[in-house]
Amino acid sequence: MSVQSVQDKLDERYGRRRGGASRRGAIIGSAVVGAAIAALVTWTALAGAGASVDADATGFSVDDDGHYATVSFTVGGARGQDVACALEAQDTEHGVVGWRIVEYPANDELTRSFTESIPTTAEATVGLVASCWIP
Repeated sequence: MSVQSVQDKLDERYGRRRGGASRRGAIIGSAVVGAAIAALVTWTALAGAGASVDADATGFSVDDDGHYATVSFTVGGARGQDVACALEAQDTEHGVVGWRIVEYPANDELTRSFTESIPTTAEATVGLVASCWIP
């Protein structure tokens, strides 16, 4: 019996294949995994881009008693969709002394302006829009 025939018998017994079959499977498997990763990255990028809402504070004031802060701001990028925003009032040490969640119905305008009052527990020195999102 030759050495080659013993190796062939062992390969047959343990399911090993010679040649390009295993290499071809590795290439196909790598291509499938690569395509899945590319699809996931594309889906994540497109899903995040559609829900983008921009908000900018345009003004801030405190009432005479210091119990309320008023924030003026603009919201853009949510044409035709409901929008919710988290507003904050902060003190001199950037501690949150008041906050409020506001919701607005859908509108066809690209940019909208709002002014909202925030109840505070201490005198605020700044009012801002923490974030806005599409609920």
